[in-house]
Amino acid sequence: MNLIIRILLTAVAVVLLSKFLPGVDVSSFMEAIYVAIVLGLLNALLKPILVILTFPITIVTLGLFLLVINACIILLADKFLDGFAVSGFWVALLFSLLLSFLQSILFSILKEDKK
Repeated sequence: MNLIIRILLTAVAVVLLSKFLPGVDVSSFMEAIYVAIVLGLLNALLKPILVILTFPITIVTLGLFLLVINACIILLADKFLDGFAVSGFWVALLFSLLLSFLQSILFSILKEDKK
């Protein structure tokens, strides 16, 4: 049940960001749910491999290269889904930062409700 709520909260965050961030477009809320699922799968399967492969450059940049990996994951999700569009790398980077921020806020509210 917690996984479904997290997916729905991520979809809400994606829709909110698409409304306020130029360069990001989501065609419907159902497509935002697909974006949340694809991002979750890419973060679970592909991101650990990318982090291991780019470990030296991540160390040299003091972890800032992880932001580039997150932007690449967003752009890859853009390629997989037809109803989700991101106009470029810098928009994907900003979208990634704002999505992480919104998710942390929404997930913290979820944890407070359980207590």
